[in-house]
Parts: sequence; structure tokens; C-alpha cells
Amino acid sequence: LKVMVCCGYYDLATPFFNAEYAVDHMGLRTDVRGNIILNYYDAGHMIYVNKAADAKLKADAEEFYQGAAKQ
Repeated sequence: LKVMVCCGYYDLATPFFNAEYAVDHMGLRTDVRGNIILNYYDAGHMIYVNKAADAKLKADAEEFYQGAAKQ
């Protein structure tokens, strides 16, 4: 399973480092941990509101889909 996590620097609804903390404390093997990708955006949890962040999200999602489809 491959997972892409999108983190907004200015998110007031969810704590910023919560995703990193959760992933780091799952006790995953190194090879499995590589399947979780954390991406960061200059936005809140509604990344699509910021045009630049939305463009980065689109590019990151496309890269993620292409990488996941190859395996």
C-alpha cells in the first residue's frame, strides 16, 4: 500500500506535526515506511484555496499516481 499525506503549514484544524508523529510512531519496517510520502504545502488544510499550493498538489498527486502505477 502506498500512501500520500498532504500537510499544510498553516492548518489550524489539525496539528501540523501530527501526521509526522503518527507515521514515526507506527513501528513500521524501513522498507514499508518508504511507501508513505509526506508532502508539505504553503496553505492550510484546504490546499486548493491557494493557487500555488493547488498547483503543487496537482503535480505531487500526478507524481504519486505515476509512481504507484509502476509497481
